[in-house]
Amino acid sequence: MLSLPPGLDPDLLRSFVLIADGASVTRAAQRVGRTQSAVSMQMRRLEELLGQPLLVRGPRGFAVTPHGAWLLERARPWLYMHDEIVANFRATEVSGPVRLGTPDDYAMGWLPDILARFAETHPAVEIEVVCAPSTELLTRLEAEDLDLTLYSAGNELRSGMEGTSLWHGPLRWVGPVAHAVHRQMPLRLSLARGNCVWSRAATAALDQAGLPWRVTYSSSSQLGTHAVVMAGLAITVGLEGPLPAGLKVLTTEDGLPALPEFRIALARGADSPAAHAMERHIIDSFRHEDGGLPS
Repeated sequence: MLSLPPGLDPDLLRSFVLIADGASVTRAAQRVGRTQSAVSMQMRRLEELLGQPLLVRGPRGFAVTPHGAWLLERARPWLYMHDEIVANFRATEVSGPVRLGTPDDYAMGWLPDILARFAETHPAVEIEVVCAPSTELLTRLEAEDLDLTLYSAGNELRSGMEGTSLWHGPLRWVGPVAHAVHRQMPLRLSLARGNCVWSRAATAALDQAGLPWRVTYSSSSQLGTHAVVMAGLAITVGLEGPLPAGLKVLTTEDGLPALPEFRIALARGADSPAAHAMERHIIDSFRHEDGGLPS
């Protein structure tokens, strides 16, 4: 447990983090269910307790001071631990099945730790994980074959259904370490099947750069696209992160155009206590991991 000054109320820290994340006292007040003046008073109390200014008003709202940045870095993991402890001991036991959808690359990159922690705090929940492309997952969510799903933002949600942004980062070109297939024209691409937003972004970038291309391999999973790239037969795209041995990120220095950023999002269809608990846990896990949800 991090060492904090005696009497430092977690509610003060929570309001401070929300203001820092959103640059707004008004939005923070809405999140914690208090008036704007009450949250402002909380910040004055916190600065009095610590003896340092933590927030400063700028042209785009509030920003953290150097002391505020130091506190923000430490407050987030402390609040995450605090909330996990309280939820574990106070919440009634949630039980029942949860059907969670995810693209396979998200499953390998993010889910193992998230699911392990959820199983520790919710041992009576039965988790079923379904791996498929985002378009298929959203269709299954709308058909009530899934309770919630991770997906690549940019795919359409059913009217009235909202997604929560979890993470964002640049899309990257991926090629084999042992082959210079990206130097061969037309570029041979290994991409996901169907109406994939990553595939559309990749081919649009190549068209804009005037580079010839053709999709020579397609797969419903990233594992399949990676296998073709490892063999030196094509290049593909993926999010920034660890790659399997034999693959490397290709950049503009390799003659390829820059790609846009993409978001990972979460959508829930079911209204069960187990689905709500899993949704909150996934959102909190991404917030804790990346220092706040993207705006």
